[in-house]
Amino acid sequence: MKSYQIYLIRHGMTSETSSGSYIGRTDVPLSLKGIQQIKNNISKFDYPYIEALYSSPLSRCIQTCNIIYPDMSPIILDGFSECDFGDWEGKTASDLAMNPDFTMWLSNSDKYSPPNGESGSDFARRVCKTFERLVNDIIKSGITRIGIMTHGGVIMTLLAIYGLPQAPSYQWRMDSGFGYSMRITPMLWSRDKVAEVYEKIPYEKKLDDDKD
Repeated sequence: MKSYQIYLIRHGMTSETSSGSYIGRTDVPLSLKGIQQIKNNISKFDYPYIEALYSSPLSRCIQTCNIIYPDMSPIILDGFSECDFGDWEGKTASDLAMNPDFTMWLSNSDKYSPPNGESGSDFARRVCKTFERLVNDIIKSGITRIGIMTHGGVIMTLLAIYGLPQAPSYQWRMDSGFGYSMRITPMLWSRDKVAEVYEKIPYEKKLDDDKD
């Protein structure tokens, strides 16, 4: 039976995330270190071949697309943006430690939201709606290998909801520039809305002797 490969890749590092700041919808670029890290990944690893590339609209994702897949123009999907941290964008946990709203949010981020931001439930609903629509579109189109360049929070949410084996979101953490491969089987998807998570990406480069 025909299956569809979806490669979820986290964008490269930014100065803000390296400092521990909450950066969601704020449009920050890759740091110089982040750019070099992705270039180093390309020299050490192989990213998967894809037929179409989708991306969050934020610069850090688009820049990463342009480095890893320079010959492809990403299709922008707003629904794959990171969670909106509202008034807490750019602040660290230390900055917010004495804020009672922050304490409440930490206790149940699905229910509570940052001021002028998204709750975990609203974020997951947005991401899942975008993902399910995309999966249905690629099954109809016949394209079998796509990449999605997005954010750590988006990837962890998708894998916690749809991934097999089942695991909580924190177990799906990944470094910048890395991600996971998912296999969509139409019958399983239409019946249970689940997908097999079968390997981490990118792959170790193979020596010439191993390519046969």
